[in-house]
Amino acid sequence: MAGSMTFAQWGNDLYTGRRSYPIVAKRRVWFSIVGVLGIASIIILLTKGLTLGIDFRGGSEFTVTSTTTTEQSVAVDAVQEVLPEDEPRVAVVGGEAVRVQTTQVSGAEQTAVIEALAEGYGVDPADVDASFVGPTWGSAVSERALWGVVVFVLLAAAFMAVYFRAWRMSVAGILAMLSDLLISAGVYALIGWEVTPSTIIGFLTILGFSLYDKMVVFDKVRENTTGVLDQSRNTYGERANLAVNQTLVRSINTSVVALLPVAGILFLGAFVLGAGTLRDLSLSLFVGIAVGAASSIFLATPLDVSLREREPKIRQHTAEVLAERERLATEGGHDAELAAVAAGRSQLIPGHHQGHGSQPRRKRGR
Repeated sequence: MAGSMTFAQWGNDLYTGRRSYPIVAKRRVWFSIVGVLGIASIIILLTKGLTLGIDFRGGSEFTVTSTTTTEQSVAVDAVQEVLPEDEPRVAVVGGEAVRVQTTQVSGAEQTAVIEALAEGYGVDPADVDASFVGPTWGSAVSERALWGVVVFVLLAAAFMAVYFRAWRMSVAGILAMLSDLLISAGVYALIGWEVTPSTIIGFLTILGFSLYDKMVVFDKVRENTTGVLDQSRNTYGERANLAVNQTLVRSINTSVVALLPVAGILFLGAFVLGAGTLRDLSLSLFVGIAVGAASSIFLATPLDVSLREREPKIRQHTAEVLAERERLATEGGHDAELAAVAAGRSQLIPGHHQGHGSQPRRKRGR
């Protein structure tokens, strides 16, 4: 159809420079959005907090199987007959089982809870399985997960600093990854699902995906900005912005391919099977992948540009390019057209900067 543009054509235009979005130029907008989301996440974590699962807080767990009903109020009433001050956490597992988590009980209290649940759901006491989880195991998992994050961040920072030979790019990538983790935790706390070992695994996986996505974008930034100080047509920020546009389609495709199966697992785990492990893992992955993909585009590279423009050489080169562009713009002619292209006010036709048309024009005598 005439006038329409396919996704492939759009991606090709982004890669060749025919079409470009000023992502780096509008970095203050993205920084403000990330700042608001980060502050909101901190407030949620401090006020509402994460809902820790039994693996972290400790307690008793009862699983009622072969039930004819999965009404959660039945479990609440049954537990509070024995433990009036307790607030049990009830979840449906697999559609035919109910999981009830309480404070630690043993002996006569445990037997009384089993009998109350069996009576409430109309099953035999043998169909009520009881277990106890101590908080020590959860504390050990939390400590190891924290050390895992610290080691991962340090190794990732060192790797990026060595690979890209630019510590500022490494700092930008690490800050973007930490923001992904913070916002993902804030969303998880807002939804209110329990934090389980599966959730921790999901959060750690987020860091790996986020690092991979940012490495791809940064590698293109490095390729485009090599020798940027040896020319006077583009600034470091403009070359970096081109890299973000060139990898935009890849980032979208990778994120969609990753999100679709995770969304399927989330739907099955939360609404069909009622499997808490699948639900907890898929929610953390879904939120983290989406946030990580967005930060790779709108945060990581703009943050790198902001840090690099603090370097005296980059700052001086940017000022010289802008001054030369302003001078050429006042003279008119083909050079002014190229200057307008670099400034984003017009589009450069690939190949137009080469050949006879690109040669300097002879000034007419008076």
